[in-house]
Amino acid sequence: MMLSGAQIVIEELVAQGVNTVFGYPGGNVIDIYDELYKNSNRLRHILTAHEQGAAHAADAYARISGRASAVIATSGPGATNLVTGIANAYLDSIPVVFITGNVPVSMLGRDSFQEIDVLGLTLPIVKHSYVVRNVAQLSDTLREAFRIASSGRKGPVLVDIPKCVQTDTWEWTAKSDILVDIKDGKAPITAMEEDDINFQRAIETIEKSQRPFIYSGGGVSAARAGDMVVELSKLINAPVGLSLMGLGSIPHSYELNLGMSGMQGRYASNMAKAESDLIIALGVRFSDRATCNIETYAKNATIIHVEIDAAEIGKNVVADIGLWGDINDILPKLIKNLKAKKNEQWLNRINELVSIGTVPSGNDFTAKNIIERINNHCDDDTIIATDVGQHQMWVAQNYRFEKPRKLVTSGGLGAMGFGLGAAIGASLASGGKRVVLFTGDGSFGMNLIELATAVSYEIPITIVIMNNSTLGMVRQMQTQFYSERYSQTTLNRKTDFSALAKAFGASGYKADDLSQLDTILAGIQGSGVHVIDCIINIDEKVLPYIPLDGGIEDMLME
Repeated sequence: MMLSGAQIVIEELVAQGVNTVFGYPGGNVIDIYDELYKNSNRLRHILTAHEQGAAHAADAYARISGRASAVIATSGPGATNLVTGIANAYLDSIPVVFITGNVPVSMLGRDSFQEIDVLGLTLPIVKHSYVVRNVAQLSDTLREAFRIASSGRKGPVLVDIPKCVQTDTWEWTAKSDILVDIKDGKAPITAMEEDDINFQRAIETIEKSQRPFIYSGGGVSAARAGDMVVELSKLINAPVGLSLMGLGSIPHSYELNLGMSGMQGRYASNMAKAESDLIIALGVRFSDRATCNIETYAKNATIIHVEIDAAEIGKNVVADIGLWGDINDILPKLIKNLKAKKNEQWLNRINELVSIGTVPSGNDFTAKNIIERINNHCDDDTIIATDVGQHQMWVAQNYRFEKPRKLVTSGGLGAMGFGLGAAIGASLASGGKRVVLFTGDGSFGMNLIELATAVSYEIPITIVIMNNSTLGMVRQMQTQFYSERYSQTTLNRKTDFSALAKAFGASGYKADDLSQLDTILAGIQGSGVHVIDCIINIDEKVLPYIPLDGGIEDMLME
């Protein structure tokens, strides 16, 4: 059938399984938005307050749903406002297709009104990008964009569509040659065969190991491979440490789950990794926050790195054995070929480390106690979103994640302002379940305008602000390493967040003790947006803490 480019965009979004799209209209996407109006029964559009909020919402929607999501923004400032969100999706390997409008092809390169070279601007932070100059190419380009976003190591793809391409017409035909199963996001990738020399070396190395340690990352969560990680752990009696993105990949209650490792990781997890003779790294990229001083990292351990992106193997940490492929192909083969191991001395040492690192909670109004109280009010299916800063690390250290895809956080980019947009997208992807957002007064101030979106769409979100009147993570570094020179980190803002919430149409509360918090939490039911302003001490720190250029021996406990 003969369709305009704008109509083709709608048909391809629907064909790719997209039912919710995020965005903000403008002159150079007005034709697409006209078609969205006509097709509102097929595609739900969420109008955010800012394009960055749309990008973060789509990012979280993809994380929770497991499917590629979509964003639409106009040219110029609309496109530039997406950049932080695109970079966030790229560094956390999230499949989002970003559709931007642009000036007509004849006006490209002339510094036309609201023209920007969005392809050049975003080239380093996308998996792939396109400028569609002819409507005949539009349908195949969109199909390919979704295939690329959803296959292998997932990530964002940009499709820039000039206005003339949106209005030109072309014979459109529905196709069923989608290479990626959108329902589970899986795609073909080279399988690791059992007779591969690296695979055989991995089996031999694991069987010889006396102090094995499994390091589980975001790739495990993305692949839903946590059950197999637990099976491998039980088989060889290996404790499991998690990256930030790997939290929830295995249940918190599993007895050999030591929690997050790395700069702000738990004591037992960091020490066990340091004392191990073998690290089996699953779906991780060994970022600087995970390794700290690369020269001393795991210096006594052999490293087996299992990764879907071959470029990551050996990029940051030299892997003694690299296994490239889908973790869902590789783990069953490892488990099948390995013999059971007891490692009793190693497990005794693990129990010692856990007891050393356990800190009593007490009854003070601390971040740890606030998180634990809120955790007690939530079930295992509650989705937790965070912004970036101290509160993010407190959540990582203290929240008890029992299921995968229940934590939505900015891991690689560390984008303050990510949380509220993400909470909106996460709730929508879950079918409208309540999401709890942990944020700080600094992070919340970045994109609090998305309160308008959450309230307008009646999205159930509970926002917990760890309000210490400072940019806490930077202040902590200034305290420890810069002789308490608090340059521009003490906010001294007079913002009343509870009153601000009410101005937006949400409910607002203040709390400064645990009993008060319990009363507030008990009263939050049903739909609606609730903001709880928790007043905590300005000098409360994230501990343990390893300086960026330090090693395990430099871990600060108090």
